[in-house]
Amino acid sequence: MQNNKYDCLKLENQLCFPLYASSKEVIRRYKPYLDKLDLTYTQYIAMMVMWEKKEVNVKELGKCLYLDSGTLTPVLKKLEEKNYVTRNRSKEDERNLIVSITQEGEDLKEQALEIPMSLGACVNVEPKEAQQLYQLLYKLLEGLS
Repeated sequence: MQNNKYDCLKLENQLCFPLYASSKEVIRRYKPYLDKLDLTYTQYIAMMVMWEKKEVNVKELGKCLYLDSGTLTPVLKKLEEKNYVTRNRSKEDERNLIVSITQEGEDLKEQALEIPMSLGACVNVEPKEAQQLYQLLYKLLEGLS
């Protein structure tokens, strides 16, 4: 059966495809909620880290978000233009760029509260399944890092 050697090339046999498609669709569901806040998904996840940490080194932020500085820099510039964060060189080490949340960035947190609940309602997964999926995805991320 010659076709068997090509089974690995079938879309239905790819783990990457349902991950890609699910990610794309979930992010698409965020758009109407994020449009109200004038944020992209990447800006939103950056703000989630900022709401938690308040101040963070750009390298650390990139590590949290699995983003390189080439992707993160324009995101942070936009957030700074919106006055949600500031970016300043570290006084201890000029090479380090520190991102700090502003009061306007903190205020945005209140407006974002509805987003996780709204998204959870449109995903057809039980809470226990969601937790299992979360754990598996982080296991996958750790294995790829």
